[in-house]
Amino acid sequence: MWKKAYHANCWGSLGGNAVGVTSIAQLTYRTFANIERAIADIGACGYEGVEVFDGNLLDYEGRFKDLKSACRNAGLTFLAAYSGGNFIFDDILEEELTRVERVAAAAAEMGAQHLVVGGGAKRAKGNRQDDIKKLAAALEKVVGIARKAGLQAHYHPHLTTMIEGPSEVRAVFKETSIHFCPDTAHLAAAGGDVPAMIREHAGRISYIHLKGWQKEPFAFTPLDRGTLDMNAIIQAMKDIGFSGWVTAELDSWPDPKEGAALSMKYLRAAE
Repeated sequence: MWKKAYHANCWGSLGGNAVGVTSIAQLTYRTFANIERAIADIGACGYEGVEVFDGNLLDYEGRFKDLKSACRNAGLTFLAAYSGGNFIFDDILEEELTRVERVAAAAAEMGAQHLVVGGGAKRAKGNRQDDIKKLAAALEKVVGIARKAGLQAHYHPHLTTMIEGPSEVRAVFKETSIHFCPDTAHLAAAGGDVPAMIREHAGRISYIHLKGWQKEPFAFTPLDRGTLDMNAIIQAMKDIGFSGWVTAELDSWPDPKEGAALSMKYLRAAE
C-alpha cells in the first residue's frame, strides 16, 4: 500500500558534531555507526528506502558514489535527509540555514525526495511571544531552500523543542506553508491524540515517520509493541487517503536489524 523506508539512526549511539558547539554551521545530527552496514541491513529487511541524519550524509561529500553504491546494492532509494536548528535566534540563523543548504544539495545529489527538519529552541527562561513567528519564518526559508534543490520540505515536531503537542503544532502551522511530517511517538509522548492530529492536518501530510512508544518506562519501540495504538494510526492514514512514503524509525534497539525487521513485519500485516 505505502512505500516503506527506514531511518538509519539505530545502528549506533545518537549525537552530533562536537565542533558545532563553537561553529553553528557544523552542528549536525549523526549516528556513530557504519552507515553502509545500516543500509545493507535495512535493504535485507525488505524496505525500499532509507533516511539518514544530515551529519552522516555530509560525511560523503566528495564521494557520494560510495553512498549511491551502498543504496544500489541494498535495493534502496535514498529517500530523505533529516536536519534541524534552533531557528529563533537571529544571530545564528544564517549559519543554520547555510548548513541546511549544504544538506539539501547533498540530498539532491543522492536523488532524495524529502528534506525533514526539526527544531525551534526552548529558551532557558521560557519562550517569548514572537518565537512561533520566528520559527515559522525560518521554516519558510527552509521551504525555499528545499524547493530550489528539488525537494519537499517537512517540519517534524520533537520532544525538547518548542513544538511538541497539538496546540503548538496547530500554532506553528498557522504561520508556515511547510509540510507536516508527524513522528507518531513524539506526538503521543507530548500528549497528542495522533490519529486525530493526522486527520486534522491531512492536507499538510505527504511524508510520515512511524515509531512505537512505551509510556512506562519511557522508551521508543518497534511498531508492533508499546503503549501507542499503532493500529488506530494506520486507520487514520487510510481514512485520509495517505499515499506517500512512510519511514519507520527507532532510536535505539539491542539488535537494530531485528528492530527493523519487527517493524516491517507489522507494516506488512497492517496493509
